[in-house]
Amino acid sequence: MIVLGIESSCDDTAAAVLADGVVRSSIVASQDDVHHKYGGIVPELASRSHIRAIIPVIERALAQAGITLDDVEGIAVTAGPGLVGSLLVGLSAAKAIAFARALPLVGVNHLEGHLLSPQLDEHVAFPYLVLLVSGGHTSLYWAEGQGCYRCLGMTRDDAAGEAFDKVAKILGLGYPGGRVIDELARRGDRAAIRFPRARLKPGRSARDYDFSFSGLKTAVWQHVRDHAPAGAAAADVAASFQEAVVDMLLDATLAAAHTVGAQRLVIAGGVAANSRLRQRACDAGAEFGLAVHLPAFRYCTDNAAMIAYAGGLRLARGERDPFSLNAAADLEL
Repeated sequence: MIVLGIESSCDDTAAAVLADGVVRSSIVASQDDVHHKYGGIVPELASRSHIRAIIPVIERALAQAGITLDDVEGIAVTAGPGLVGSLLVGLSAAKAIAFARALPLVGVNHLEGHLLSPQLDEHVAFPYLVLLVSGGHTSLYWAEGQGCYRCLGMTRDDAAGEAFDKVAKILGLGYPGGRVIDELARRGDRAAIRFPRARLKPGRSARDYDFSFSGLKTAVWQHVRDHAPAGAAAADVAASFQEAVVDMLLDATLAAAHTVGAQRLVIAGGVAANSRLRQRACDAGAEFGLAVHLPAFRYCTDNAAMIAYAGGLRLARGERDPFSLNAAADLEL
């Protein structure tokens, strides 16, 4: 089945074509230049940028795949969660194409796309544990099968990627923060500053492995206020902050893996591209006998290939969504 996937949940406009689960094309138009001077995403500007980019991105995806709309057999589109104005742009385009071409349509949960993203390059057998870590989400899921996911933990405040962006802004490094912090941290001393690690006890929620990054972010802000680090000192702050984030992510993940008896770990989402997280996850996997699966860099950040893959599985089962399908900013998995 040839599936056209469309993704516009946040600040990347993306389209992809998959044929029987194989990626034929994947196009992503970034809005980094639009939001850079604000140090974060401005929802209104994101929506307007999606409107300008959505049709050219779809056309490029079709051209790169060597097909036209006449060859497409189904449409998969992100229905949530995300910025509702952004979601509506992709959803409207998908519904228009599906209606005009009498094609089946399915809405996909953005988080499920990330959970399945490693499958684009390799077969990862179920069940597996997923650390989903991005600018908007930081969660642990036990994936028992396609469409069968149990949440073991999630952030109670900032997402890890959001903390990266805010710390980059505190240090005056610009946006997006994850990439610049990762690069600067390579020149710093990870042990220079002992920033706090939040280790939450069960009881405040029904989940046992929740995260919290707001205290760490505040500690970095206080350190920068008091010491005004620059040059090598700023690199030490970046490296020490990054190490604290990775510690918290992996502490909860490894504890959850032990509890559920996981043999496979998937790390997905934009922060899965972080070099220190990837290195330490692989080291921990070797130490504890856990097979670690990491998406290719092009599938860590938001992309439509993962949406087409997740939606293609539903389309192949004969599932369809009506044209009344609406965007849901807080869509639960």
